[in-house]
Amino acid sequence: MSKTNRYDDSRAWYAIHTYSGYEEKVADSIRQRIQTVDMADKIFDVMVPKEKQIQIKNGKRKVVDEKIFQGYALVEMKLTDETWYIVRNTPGVTGFVGANTTPTPVSDSEITKIKKRMGVEDPKHQIDFAVGEVVSIVDGPFKGFDGAVSEIDTAKGKLRVMVSMFGRDTPVELDALQVKKVS
Repeated sequence: MSKTNRYDDSRAWYAIHTYSGYEEKVADSIRQRIQTVDMADKIFDVMVPKEKQIQIKNGKRKVVDEKIFQGYALVEMKLTDETWYIVRNTPGVTGFVGANTTPTPVSDSEITKIKKRMGVEDPKHQIDFAVGEVVSIVDGPFKGFDGAVSEIDTAKGKLRVMVSMFGRDTPVELDALQVKKVS
């Protein structure tokens, strides 16, 4: 009795929903299952897309890996009833992304974009402030002060803010993550 496959079993990437925070556990479980159930010829790879981001903690810059898609992992596989079942029944997986019950492959161009985003080593500084704009300092020794942006250094992610202290404007150099817009 031959088993018919109701899926297109060409090699492709598929997105799977996971419980938020379980993305890495799911990826590890799938990697283990590939070995234990001898599926290396049908399930090839699994990844949790991450990118480097800059965070400020206690006044210090830290580069951290942040998940690009919270609650999702990507699996490269040939979609068959058997592989669908193995992935779908991995603890922490809530389902495949797709129309109705059919998983939809993620396009090659989308995978290329995601891999490119993951491969960027230097985190980007996104500075959404303008010279003259009034900002509130939320971190560091000047926390609680307001000031006007006088200079922006996008390469370093720094701002110079004029803070009024003791009746005069004092320039303070801050990381863009240490200030927020005054609404």
